[in-house]
Amino acid sequence: MYRLARTGGSPELLRRLARRAEGWAGILGGDGTVLQAAAGNARWPGHEAAGIAARAARELTARGAGSCSLDTEGCTALLLPLDRTPGDHGPVLALVAPRPLPAGLSTLMADAAMPLALAWAAESLERRRRRVDLAESRGREAVLHLLMTGQLSIAHQVAGALRPKLPDPVRVCVVECSGGQRDEVARICADVSGGRTWIVRCPVYARHLILIAPADDETDAGADEPGSRRPLGLAVAARVDDCVVGVSEEVRLPDTATAYQQAFHALAVARGLPGRHAGFGSAPEPALVVGAAGARWADTLLAPLLAHLPRRSQDPGSQELSATVASWLAFSSHATQHLKIHRNTLAARLRFVGELLGLDLNRVADQAAVDLALRIRATPSLRPRSGTPAVSGDLDTVLRAPGVQDWAVQQLRLLAGAGPTGEETLRTWLRCEARLSPAAAELGISVPGARKRLTRLEALLCRSLLQTPSARYDLWLAFRAVDLAA
Repeated sequence: MYRLARTGGSPELLRRLARRAEGWAGILGGDGTVLQAAAGNARWPGHEAAGIAARAARELTARGAGSCSLDTEGCTALLLPLDRTPGDHGPVLALVAPRPLPAGLSTLMADAAMPLALAWAAESLERRRRRVDLAESRGREAVLHLLMTGQLSIAHQVAGALRPKLPDPVRVCVVECSGGQRDEVARICADVSGGRTWIVRCPVYARHLILIAPADDETDAGADEPGSRRPLGLAVAARVDDCVVGVSEEVRLPDTATAYQQAFHALAVARGLPGRHAGFGSAPEPALVVGAAGARWADTLLAPLLAHLPRRSQDPGSQELSATVASWLAFSSHATQHLKIHRNTLAARLRFVGELLGLDLNRVADQAAVDLALRIRATPSLRPRSGTPAVSGDLDTVLRAPGVQDWAVQQLRLLAGAGPTGEETLRTWLRCEARLSPAAAELGISVPGARKRLTRLEALLCRSLLQTPSARYDLWLAFRAVDLAA
């Protein structure tokens, strides 16, 4: 019995008892609830046996007896408490078997009670630990979501119940692990960072960890280089052989969403490097170069969404709709996992936002406009003062500004290394609404061939294209600005 408890736990012990009794064995709560059960006779109706055992368990609890035997037509139920203390209606072991009972069954049941109680207690503690771990993981995920949507004060309040304190300024690392190793890599990251880093299991990508680390965080290089220091991302890549790490630039905590996208783009580059580590190449954020005119344009574009009031209390308001469209622009269909909503709910919200804004959100051009406007709104220094009149121009007016023109040239400068084929592939892909099959058909190549071209362009541009968050919106804006200048 103790060997079975060590190797198979309570399920294996119950199966052994059920086979010996040629009936049914289970663990029940004091109120008769079946917590775990096993059947040892295929011809024995399990639901009837469970009903008999539940009745006997309630009788045992009501009488406060040390054991119980209940005879019904053709069968007997035997019950023993599992390590019950006086006044405690804890779990009980129940055996239901056809008469006549096998010889020595009650003795075997008594022998099994102690190892079964130990196994059940250990399993209950493990289930409780998993629930606590899940609650902490969901709490960290909630803090990340609040940071990504700019709700900084609420993020600090929720983070106050967890550790460590949210740093500021920060660098964001995205760690891509091999299958099934995320929990172990999270433990290594916590060990390497000395507990100073916020570690969040990505709710969108099952193989990703998101690290929010202090901007100056450096760790010991390890036993190979005693006394030396190295950045957190490099240290994690060195400790875990098959992981890939992308690291953002140093940003303030309110800009965590921007830092995450930077780290994600760096991850696309790191996959092709022998060191499996890459930092985000310095590039200005388009929201920072549009100026006050761009901020007024963004407010004008988003005004119907920001002023929306739901008709019913259960309908999403402007803040929830804005968070939905921002998540969808960042993660595409994976936004359902990020927001924990059904895909039909996501589709309905996007249709409604499109109607509010008068845009077709199936078009990359309109997606890029809304993405830029939301990023401008998330940059407090660019918000126009109250009373400032809205700009009458459209997006093209914003893209003609000198600062935006310079930004566009800088964005596309790296395409020179790909030759005319690279630019043609990228323009065609964007013109086909970032869909591979139509782009491949227009280019006259296969879908795998188009994918290979875009993968090579990812390495050249140091940006993610095929996986979200994608640089497609920045590239569409850059191409549009260059074309307007020409």
